[in-house]
Amino acid sequence: MKRVLLVGAGHAHAWVLSSLAKAPIYGARFTLVSPSARQLYSAMLPGVIAGHYRREEAEFDVALLAERAYAEFIPGTVESLDAERRIAILSDGREIAFDMASLNAGSRTEDAVPGSREHALSVKPFERLVERLRVVSHVAVAGGGAGGAELAMALRHRGGEVTLYSERAAFSPEVARRVERRLRRVGVDYRPGMRVDAVERGPLVVAGAARQQFDLVLWATGPAPLPWLAASGLALDEHGFVQVDRALRSVSHPHVLAVGDCAALDEAKSGVHSVRHGRLLAQNLRKLVAGEALEPYQPRPRALLLLTCGARYAIAARGGWSTEGRLVWWWKNAIDRRWMRRLNATGAR
Repeated sequence: MKRVLLVGAGHAHAWVLSSLAKAPIYGARFTLVSPSARQLYSAMLPGVIAGHYRREEAEFDVALLAERAYAEFIPGTVESLDAERRIAILSDGREIAFDMASLNAGSRTEDAVPGSREHALSVKPFERLVERLRVVSHVAVAGGGAGGAELAMALRHRGGEVTLYSERAAFSPEVARRVERRLRRVGVDYRPGMRVDAVERGPLVVAGAARQQFDLVLWATGPAPLPWLAASGLALDEHGFVQVDRALRSVSHPHVLAVGDCAALDEAKSGVHSVRHGRLLAQNLRKLVAGEALEPYQPRPRALLLLTCGARYAIAARGGWSTEGRLVWWWKNAIDRRWMRRLNATGAR
């Protein structure tokens, strides 16, 4: 009986578990390690903050999903992983031995800017973020990518005074124009090309010669690797993410797979790509257990982008095409609710 460890309940592993619930893999015992029994779906997070969804509408039951997939669920956080010895150690000291492992534990927010760790609130974990944003006042958001822009507009929709700092363009020129136009239309104080150099007690944002105080600074800059990957023994890229082959296996330890934000792939780190990883992962885990050749992953750099804009309004883009409007929001809403129905479906066993 092969012991398969799933680290994290991101989009890819959520897909794998829903697949296992429909068709179990015989000859393998699955264990899922994830911080909590319920998890917020990131794509619906701006809608929760804006007030379009109740929190419970945007959560899925990780423990129940694991149970339906015949997997043991262990609430916890991986503190270290030894790929050579095939052991994961949790933050409470428990050790979990495995024959194969799949990593879908996400990433952390880059916090190398002086004071960002001490005086700003990282957008991850999302559960903590939602708790802190019960009261919205004068807020700065550092990071002008999709996550930062959505968060800024959601907070503005709630009535907050919001300033968005964006060091560099995160979108194609056409999409960037749409995003900037919408940010300004809803009343976000958008500051393109302005890097946050430091965050001081107050909190006080330092950007060049400018200094401004806020009630709260939210840190939504780019992804950074989880600290325990550095000592795992896995081959990593120059940024610290796991190098994988075409089948999403570690290039140094083929019994370890990495998907989602953990993996070093030539595509943006997004939920859309992570779901595609999950579809392939569900197939390849079956092949691994059976000792069969694995299927390759085909990166798709130009995936669909759906960006919510505070109100029930959204921007869509793929490649050189883009559009926006209320209908786009309802389209995204339908996609998100369909995904949640899949994760929260009952009667699978």
